Amino acid sequence: MFVTLTLAAIAFLLVTLLPMWRNPHWIVRGMDFPRLQFAVMATALLLAQLLFLDLENAGTWMLVVPTLLCLAWQAWWIAPYTRLWPLDVQTAKESGSDRRISIMTANVLTTNRNAEALLSLVRQRKPDVLVTLESDQWWQDRLDVLQPEMPYSIKCPLDNLYGMHVYSRLPLEEPEIGFLVEDDVPSMHALARLRTGDGVRMHFLHPAPPGPGENTESEERDVELLIVARSVAGSDRPVIVTGDLNDVAWSATTRLFIKLSDLLDPRVGRGMFNTFHADYPLLRWPLDHLFHSRHFTLRSIERLPSIGSDHFPLFTVLLYTPTEGADQEGFEADSADRSRARSKVEEKDARQADVPRPGE
Repeated sequence: MFVTLTLAAIAFLLVTLLPMWRNPHWIVRGMDFPRLQFAVMATALLLAQLLFLDLENAGTWMLVVPTLLCLAWQAWWIAPYTRLWPLDVQTAKESGSDRRISIMTANVLTTNRNAEALLSLVRQRKPDVLVTLESDQWWQDRLDVLQPEMPYSIKCPLDNLYGMHVYSRLPLEEPEIGFLVEDDVPSMHALARLRTGDGVRMHFLHPAPPGPGENTESEERDVELLIVARSVAGSDRPVIVTGDLNDVAWSATTRLFIKLSDLLDPRVGRGMFNTFHADYPLLRWPLDHLFHSRHFTLRSIERLPSIGSDHFPLFTVLLYTPTEGADQEGFEADSADRSRARSKVEEKDARQADVPRPGE
């Protein structure tokens, strides 16, 4: 038993230390994803050590202490996405239908042919903006039935798992499709005009993930997020960034994105809202995101029922309340964060100037 628990403790120590190495290889960066699962397993291992080992033996404590530290480290990353943490985004105090914007973000899975499930959700929830990821021409043909009610759209059907579509009830001004880092991975950008007449700068993203069969390193994904973050930072105009970022909410890269962009994550203090993988309840994490500027407070955020994809849709309702939200605070960047981001962007020769700035 001692040998088994020792080997398990060593394994947990390795998976905890590995992400601290900033190597961009997908195996290293992949250790960011299952922090919740690692925390649960570390708790189980800690209980086993306390129950089955001799607590008067110094060797026992040489296992217990590292396991406890691993548990604390994993918990530190995921704690902001529990109800134990203070809210970053305040709950809206009124409905304000003219100042409301609702966004449904859905990675449909290209091979999924259950379009009716998504269309049914759209008819029920009536989002102001629908963004779909992995949508090809087949999906576009089905989604176009929404155009009578959602007449504003941006369309980029692709067969490479990176197609993207936006349908909107709100006018979309200066719509643009960009290929910020990779020639076959699009992003979409527009100025959405609220019913009050206020303009909201919107960015829809789906960077390629690091992994076998994709990019062996995370640099392409990381750089796309970072140049968008630096582009929106300091903007006086309301900003919303949403999409499948192929990164978990608690990773170092996503946290760096939040710090640099000066945007807020409405999930902080509310929950994880794990949208992937829809088919495996024990292997889920938050890959679909929505971040926004301090101009908004939150009416609601919800993970919607399955549409046959490997992702659940995410539905977020924000209220444009610039005065009420002015004091909201999220994570703040320091000089080390800025230096790290700058070096990453320079390595890939990416340009912040390539990110469209609708309305500016």
